[in-house]
Amino acid sequence: MNIVKWNVAALLALFSFALSAPASSAPQSTDKPDNHVVQTKDAVVKGAKVVGTKTKDGVSKTGEVMTDGWITTRVNSRFVNEDLLKGSDINVDTDQHVVTLKGTVTTAAGRNKAGAVAKGTEGVRRVMNQLTVGPKK
Repeated sequence: MNIVKWNVAALLALFSFALSAPASSAPQSTDKPDNHVVQTKDAVVKGAKVVGTKTKDGVSKTGEVMTDGWITTRVNSRFVNEDLLKGSDINVDTDQHVVTLKGTVTTAAGRNKAGAVAKGTEGVRRVMNQLTVGPKK
C-alpha cells in the first residue's frame, strides 16, 4: 500500500508542477494552454490508475514482487508440511499467475488438498489441477 501512495504522490507532484510551470515567452493562442492542462490532467489520472492496478497485482503483502517464479516457489513450499501430500510427486508450473499442478498424489483427498493449497496462495488467479491418484512414480 505504501508503494501505491508513493507512486500516486509522485504523479500528483508532477501534475502540480505542470500546472504551476510558467508559460514560455513565445506567444501562444488562448485556447491551447487550457487544452494542454486538460490533457496533462487526464494523463496523470490515467497513469495513477495504471500504477495502482499494477502495484496491487504485482506486490505481495510482505512487499515482494509476485512473479510466476515467486508463486511457483511459494506453492511448492506450502506443500512441504501437508500430511495429505506426503509421498506425492507434484510438479508446479505457473504462467501469468495461473498454476498448473501435474504429477501423482496418493489419495483423492491429497489431490483436493493440493488444489486448495495452490488456490489459497497469494497471487494465484486460477489453478489447473491435473494431478492423478496413484503410487509415486
